Amino acid sequence: MRIAAGMIFAGAVSLLASSAAWAQVPPAKGLTAPQAAPVPAPPPAPVLTRPPCNNPNALGIGRTVEIDTTGGPGFGFEHFKELDFLRDKEVVLTFDDGPWPVNTPSVLKTLAEECTTGIFFPIGKHATYYPEILKQVMAAGHTIGSHTWSHAALVNKKLNEQQRKDEIEKGFSAVKWALGGKSPAPFFRFPALQHPPEMVTYLGTRNIAIFSCDLDSFDFKASKADKVIETVMHKVEKLGKGIILMHDFQKHTAEALPELLKKLKAGGYKVVAMRAKTPVQTIAQYDEDIVKDLKLPTVSSRPVSSVVQTISE
Repeated sequence: MRIAAGMIFAGAVSLLASSAAWAQVPPAKGLTAPQAAPVPAPPPAPVLTRPPCNNPNALGIGRTVEIDTTGGPGFGFEHFKELDFLRDKEVVLTFDDGPWPVNTPSVLKTLAEECTTGIFFPIGKHATYYPEILKQVMAAGHTIGSHTWSHAALVNKKLNEQQRKDEIEKGFSAVKWALGGKSPAPFFRFPALQHPPEMVTYLGTRNIAIFSCDLDSFDFKASKADKVIETVMHKVEKLGKGIILMHDFQKHTAEALPELLKKLKAGGYKVVAMRAKTPVQTIAQYDEDIVKDLKLPTVSSRPVSSVVQTISE
């Protein structure tokens, strides 16, 4: 998978909204001048909080940037070259394909121990399987975006344009449902970092930022945790900074993360937290479809581990 970047001023990417002056027209005799309807302010982004850091040697968070997603900016040099906002020795930690039992909680535990943060791009179906795990991601103060409904390759010519849009919109609505009705950030990552041009344009009309990456951990190919660490550190030392792509779905990533974060700190790297200026505005029809589908009296399609778990042995 891959990403995009650009110039951020005052530690944030933001656009200035301009206001138009109302024309001053004298009312006719005996009539009251009409009052302009107030323009509703966009809903504020959720306040992300985390417990105080009790580890004096933690990696921590170097700085936090706010992203104005108007027009669908792209981040990550694999695909987007314009928004180069990271300074030397700065990284963004990103995790795809969750939430998933054992692995996602393990990633969360490591991030908490190092008092640092990441961006999670969950698959919509996985979010409906394990909403309680995704709620843990939110409770820990991490940024949550979306990674489609089913991880379908949107470049697949068998999918028509509407089906591709459905994958995007249903994914966001599923994440919102899993978070108890709280909208995630308007941050999106394409499966396999494959970006159909028409869907890039569509996300722009929806004011959703697109994430590629600067360096891919290839953790889904790794046979052991050491390989994940070796790959990430080699690439980050070569580039000097970057948005790192990992998967909280992968067992080896969860195993590698404690040592990887220690190596990043030892190398002088600092984590940048990316927050959205406003949450995503989901489409009501997709919100309703998610709820309706989950209430249908069908045989469960959830994985066994979501239904049956050993609690003692």
